[in-house]
Amino acid sequence: MKSQHQLIRNIVGQLEGVDKMIDEKKECFTVLTQMKAARSAIDALSIKYIEKEFSSCLDKCQTDKKDDICKKFFKEIINN
Repeated sequence: MKSQHQLIRNIVGQLEGVDKMIDEKKECFTVLTQMKAARSAIDALSIKYIEKEFSSCLDKCQTDKKDDICKKFFKEIINN
């Protein structure tokens, strides 16, 4: 299983590839397919991060500013 850092490096590589494809004026469908793949990889990274950090984020809801922190945290999860 890939680490979060490996996933990030893969995503950066995908985006660099998309940038190059755009510069080279590659076929639109091919570019969009690669963009969708990068978006999917970012979504997978987000899920992996949430799974790993969920408890830590919830622990922060126990602070004095818990309402603001919890609202922000859950808004980010929902909009993800």
